[in-house]
Amino acid sequence: MLRHCRSSRWSAPIVALLLAHLSAGGAEAPLSRYATVEIDSAKTSIYVGSVTMTMPRLVRKDGAFSSTYNARVFPYFFSSEKGTLSINFSDDELRRLERRETVQFTGRAVNTDGEERRIEGRAVPDSATGGKIKVRVFVSKKIELIFNTTYRF
Repeated sequence: MLRHCRSSRWSAPIVALLLAHLSAGGAEAPLSRYATVEIDSAKTSIYVGSVTMTMPRLVRKDGAFSSTYNARVFPYFFSSEKGTLSINFSDDELRRLERRETVQFTGRAVNTDGEERRIEGRAVPDSATGGKIKVRVFVSKKIELIFNTTYRF
């Protein structure tokens, strides 16, 4: 047999805690878990050769992921280059990735000689923490390199 509790001094705090707990479940997770992203090295073919792109972890600051890069050209080693790159990625775009939605992005790279490269791409998540990525690097008006690889937060 259940007894009715006459004292309501405990009821209000318990109800408030319960409501706070339930409403916290609907809150968005902090974006701090997306502070860095790792992109696997990628290789693409060129006329009688290949280009391999590698970079350390990209760090997100002020709405963009940034890092250095190294592009090795085989067998034309003299065409290899290094530099820095930045990919624009807003909070909203991170939330879309979190919901497993495909996201288009843009960015730019600058090699050590000061030559700028436009970057466009698409991230296709297969989980909240990773997926596939396609990156287009526009070397000139006529030369475009396409890299397909994976990313992980």
